Amino acid sequence: MKLYYMPGACSLASHIVLEWIGKPYETHKLSREELKGPEFLKVNPLGAVPALTDGDWAITQNASILEYLAEQAPQSQLLGDGTARSRADVRRWLGFINSDIHKTFSMIFGAQRFLKEEGAQKELAGSASKLLTRLFAQLDTQLTGRPHLTGNAPSIADAYLYVVLRWAHAKEVDLSGLDNLAAFYKRMEENAGVKAALKAEGL
Repeated sequence: MKLYYMPGACSLASHIVLEWIGKPYETHKLSREELKGPEFLKVNPLGAVPALTDGDWAITQNASILEYLAEQAPQSQLLGDGTARSRADVRRWLGFINSDIHKTFSMIFGAQRFLKEEGAQKELAGSASKLLTRLFAQLDTQLTGRPHLTGNAPSIADAYLYVVLRWAHAKEVDLSGLDNLAAFYKRMEENAGVKAALKAEGL
């Protein structure tokens, strides 16, 4: 398998899960310019990471890649413990992070795509940051009494949560008082797979 990534982008979640499942893989680092280059557009016509190839087959979209990787190592239980309810629980939080939190970050990272006037861009980014605080508070509540989002063991949703928490710190999103998230972040920073992925990406 080959993962196409940009350092620190949401592709980092897939990189972490690749470390967790222990299957052979290689990586291809892309610059922002290379995302729209003809070679990578053959892999992902949208020109975005992550993308994953497995033989002559390619898959895009972070959530789908994460699920595919989890299914390559079912013994790791990264998509739940095998019951329909546990799988749904993981997918619930994966979807929340992907569709609510990640989408809201796009209004901070790419406010200029939505609005032309600089003042309006800053206002949008500020509103998005406040919304993120409320969204992260829901995750903090979910982590009450448990080390990971769905219980004692990490899931693919936890890898994605770690990545968006990195973004939150970088963009100074207010996470004050969210002690469960702070403890989660510290635990993830000590995880061997996380450390390996960060080192490989130069982070």
